[in-house]
Amino acid sequence: MLKRFLVSTVVALSTFVAVHASDSILRADHPDHYVVVRGDTLWDIAGRFLREPWLWPEIWQANPQVANPHLIYPGDVLNLAYLGGRPTLSSEGPRVRESDEQPIPALPLAEVEPFLKNMRVLDEDTFRNLPYVVALEENRLRGAESNYVYARNLDAEPGERVAIVRPTLVYRDASKFNQRTGQREERVRSRPWHAADSIHDRARTRSRDNLIGYEVIEIGYAQVIRGGDPVTLLLQDSEREVKAGDLVMPVDDQPFDLYFHPHQADEMPAGLEVMAVTDSAINAGKYQVVSLNRGAVDGIANGQVYSIFKPGQEIRDRVRYPQANPLRDSIRDDAHVTLPDDFAGHVMVFRVFDRMSYALVMDAMRPVQPRDRLRAPHNL
Repeated sequence: MLKRFLVSTVVALSTFVAVHASDSILRADHPDHYVVVRGDTLWDIAGRFLREPWLWPEIWQANPQVANPHLIYPGDVLNLAYLGGRPTLSSEGPRVRESDEQPIPALPLAEVEPFLKNMRVLDEDTFRNLPYVVALEENRLRGAESNYVYARNLDAEPGERVAIVRPTLVYRDASKFNQRTGQREERVRSRPWHAADSIHDRARTRSRDNLIGYEVIEIGYAQVIRGGDPVTLLLQDSEREVKAGDLVMPVDDQPFDLYFHPHQADEMPAGLEVMAVTDSAINAGKYQVVSLNRGAVDGIANGQVYSIFKPGQEIRDRVRYPQANPLRDSIRDDAHVTLPDDFAGHVMVFRVFDRMSYALVMDAMRPVQPRDRLRAPHNL
């Protein structure tokens, strides 16, 4: 009898703990059901139910009869229920949908669309061997739509369509040795493309081993009119004026995924940090794009969410040591102190290259800057 009572008590206690732990991930004001509307994002909907939107996969009950069970459409009704003591969110359906009806995205597509369509990051070999614009018709300095452009080293047939791209940033590993700690600190840096990186100087670029990649942006498209060296191109769909030194690439017809879902990474990549803020800005806020120093080879994938932390500053302890003494300070460990990292917000990865990736700032308590560190997501 006592044994049966103890077993029942343990089972009841376990159930209580499980239910309590499951409820802890839900918002106190969560709805029991929600009707999806146009303009919603998966992050916003997850935030209605969860304290931490990236825990969405833990409560979402995927429909095995649907090709992509994570897709949610405007008009879908989401219901929250408990199965086995755990909260579960499911969608009523399937229902008849309009042929042009699109599922809701994970994040605001207007903020990331240019980076999905127009931006590429190239490795050393690809970048160095690209054809380039050598001149424009009538020896103009700039070219626009319907102008002729002349490109060298381009192997293309008449009628073929190509993309005109322009380098924007160069990403490099800038690790350095810390004399005080005796350790090498990993750093990355980006710098804008400038005249010193012209076509002729590319062959003499130093420090090739520490290159992470070259970022380029598509500025227009052209059609091959006549072969040879140089090849004659007719500019089409040009969003910016083309100039000598711009590069030529094949048109990227690879589809990109718009419907990834927010989730935690299985493993946290070592040394993950912000490399640069887009648009040459110093700080990034909500819904601005940042580049990260890790990519597919490091396990980065679309939809992964990370917390951003601002590195704590290293300061001299002016309370205990009000007078600076370089000799003493260099040998005493407690003469300097590193302040804790400060939580700044969250980012979600939306496009991944081999050695770097783009992420969107989903929320920001403080301005996000280069060298901010990323960790597994959490709320304060």
